[in-house]
Amino acid sequence: MAKLEKVLIANRGEIALRILRACKELDIQTVAVHSTADSELKHVRLADESVCIGPPSSTESYLNVPAIISAAEVTNASAIHPGYGFLAENADFADQVEKSGFTFIGPTADTIRLMGDKVSAIQAMKKAGVPTVPGSDGPLDEDNERTADIARRIGFPVIVKAAAGGGGRGMRVVHNEAALINSVQVTQSEAAAAFGSDVVYLEKFLQKPRHVEIQVIADGQGHAVHLGDRDCSLQRRHQKVLEEAPAPDIDDHLRMQVAEACVAACIEIGYRGAGTFEFLYEDGGFYFIEMNTRVQVEHPVSEMITGIDIVKEQLNIAAGEPLSFTQEEVKFRGHAFECRINAEDPKTFMPSPGKVTTFHAPGGLGVRVDSHLYDGYTVPPFYDSLIAKIISFGETRPIALARMRQALDELVVEGIRTNTPLHRDLVRDEAFKAGGVSIHYLESKLEER
Repeated sequence: MAKLEKVLIANRGEIALRILRACKELDIQTVAVHSTADSELKHVRLADESVCIGPPSSTESYLNVPAIISAAEVTNASAIHPGYGFLAENADFADQVEKSGFTFIGPTADTIRLMGDKVSAIQAMKKAGVPTVPGSDGPLDEDNERTADIARRIGFPVIVKAAAGGGGRGMRVVHNEAALINSVQVTQSEAAAAFGSDVVYLEKFLQKPRHVEIQVIADGQGHAVHLGDRDCSLQRRHQKVLEEAPAPDIDDHLRMQVAEACVAACIEIGYRGAGTFEFLYEDGGFYFIEMNTRVQVEHPVSEMITGIDIVKEQLNIAAGEPLSFTQEEVKFRGHAFECRINAEDPKTFMPSPGKVTTFHAPGGLGVRVDSHLYDGYTVPPFYDSLIAKIISFGETRPIALARMRQALDELVVEGIRTNTPLHRDLVRDEAFKAGGVSIHYLESKLEER
C-alpha cells in the first residue's frame, strides 16, 4: 500500500495541530475542516487546504458525517484522521469513511463496536487473559433473584453500569441489597433515555482505586507493542486533569505482566492503530474497565518516556505499513507529566471563552507545549475548554515535577480565565508529590477548599 498522499483532519484545537505536525514530518498533505467559529484556528492557517463544514454547533459541523466526507471528496483526500472526541470512536463513521473509498486512520468499525460496548469488551478481555473487575459477566435480566445472587457473590458495594454509557454517565453505586433492585431499574430507564439502550451490568465497586492505563500500538498484521503505563488518577467529575508516566509505586513485574496481556489482547482481536487499555488499580490488582480505540489526550507523556511518535505510527499503519519497531526496541527512560490547561474559572470551573490578549508558552529543557493558542486568538464558547497541554520530562519523577512547577509558573494566558492556578497548587501538593493518589483525591481536595 502506498503512503498516504493527503490526510483530512476531522477535528479541531490542539489535537488537529498535533496531527498536522506529524503529517508535515511525513511529507503528507493536509486538509483542515472547520466550523464557521473556527476559521482562525492555528492548524486551519497552516494546512495545505481548508474546508468550512458548517455552523458553530458541533452537531452541524464536527459531527456532521456527510459534510466531512464531502470535504474529503472535493479535496481528493486519501485518508481521514478523527483525532479524539467527536467521531473518533464512532463505528458508523469509520464504516462510512471506508465505504466512501477513504482510509480511516484507526481501528476497523467492527473493533470499535466490540470495544465500545462495555459488556462485549469485558468478555473479549477475559478471553485474552486481561484482568477484569469481578462482575455480572454480561447484562442483567428481569430475574431479580439472579441479580441479588450476583451482587452477593461480588460483595457490596457494587456499581450498576450502562453498557452503552461513558464519560461518567449511566452508573450508580449500591451499598446494600435493600437498594439493589430499585437502583438497577432506575439506571436502566436512565440508560434507555440517554443512550438508547437499557442494557446494564454489575461490577464490584472499588473504594479507593487509581486510574492506570496502558498505551498500545498494533498494525493489524499480527504485531503489537505497548508503550508502558500512565497514571490518570487526578480527575474531576470523571474528567482527567493531570497525568503522568509511568504510574508511580507499581511493582514492575506486575506492570509488565498486565502490559503483555494487553499486547496479547490486541493480537487476539486483530487490533489496528493506537489504543489505550484503561484499568482501575487497587491493592496490587489491575481491573480492566474499557478500551479507548483512538489516540488519547494524554498520549504525549508516553511519547516522552519512549521517544516514539504515536501519531506518526498511526499514519504509517493506516498506510498499510507494519509496525516500525519491536517491543525489545522500546526503551523506557525517565518520567513525564501532563497538565491540561482549560479555559475555565479555576474555582467555579465555569467555561471562560473569549479573546486571548497574551499567550506566553513556557520553555526550557524537558518542557513541551501542545497548544493552538496565539496572541489575539478567540476561544469560542461552543467546544471543549482544553486550550493547552503542558508536558514536562525528567530523568526522575522529582526532576520532571520540578520542571512542571517551573513551566506552570512561566505560563502566561491573559484575557480569559484558566485552571492554571489549580495545576500550580496540585504540583506542590504533598500527597501528589509522594505519588499514588486515588481517583477520589482531587474531588475531596476541592470539597475541602
